[in-house]
Amino acid sequence: MTSSAPGDRRGAVVIEDDLDIRNLVCAVLEQGGFVVSSATTGREGVDVIRQQHPMVVTLDIGLPDIDGYEVLRRIRNTTDCYVIVLSGHSDEMDILTALQAGADDYVLKPFRPRELRARIDAMLRRPRIGQNAQHPPSRPAAPAAPAPTDDVPVKSANVLRNGGITVDGDARIASCAGVELPLTKTEFNLLYELMQGNGAVRTKEELVRVSRGGDYRGYNFVSRTDERAIEVHIANLRQKLARVDGGPELITTVRGVGFRVVPRATD
Repeated sequence: MTSSAPGDRRGAVVIEDDLDIRNLVCAVLEQGGFVVSSATTGREGVDVIRQQHPMVVTLDIGLPDIDGYEVLRRIRNTTDCYVIVLSGHSDEMDILTALQAGADDYVLKPFRPRELRARIDAMLRRPRIGQNAQHPPSRPAAPAAPAPTDDVPVKSANVLRNGGITVDGDARIASCAGVELPLTKTEFNLLYELMQGNGAVRTKEELVRVSRGGDYRGYNFVSRTDERAIEVHIANLRQKLARVDGGPELITTVRGVGFRVVPRATD
């Protein structure tokens, strides 16, 4: 097993019990400039991650000792590293469970090495708050919104407003009625993209590319699994908004197309 130095920002950990797949994933990461460690069981993988604080982790769900979803939850209690789940299960419930447990991406086996490399590259282009920190730093409270000047959503620089919702693209803070929303990076990116649309529909394919981190060089295919992942992220985003937002649903589904934000009068 190759080890990376603790705190190495180009460190990666591969948790996979199948030797051939483990060697393939390690080779893909090494070609991407990572110093790679590997583990064959969930417990060993969690221990390696706690010691080394890697930037990227690939996780096989079907591990011999403990459930891969439990491994994912333990990883999330330790670090905010990027986690890609590798699984042979294509059932929607498996995908939803992994994403809700904290996975950043879900790749079906067998996978193409170029696809895996492209997904990793895309993740690394996404802004990450508290990357590799055992306890990500808390963010400052969102600043008070200026007084409204009309009854349509306001866009000012990188601060977007719609009703009581404020999204600051520079600070990466979203708030509702002054209460900061605990959004994941993907949820924030999706909300910001929808708010920018100012009521225009964003297709699932467009939102998949937003979740991948903008320019996704080398791999543009959008699968049904990718679209399902967007549906899960939107559902989670709606739930978080509903907890603090007393108005009608902000994000609506345009059947067969995608999603849009409903313009509201600014509070």
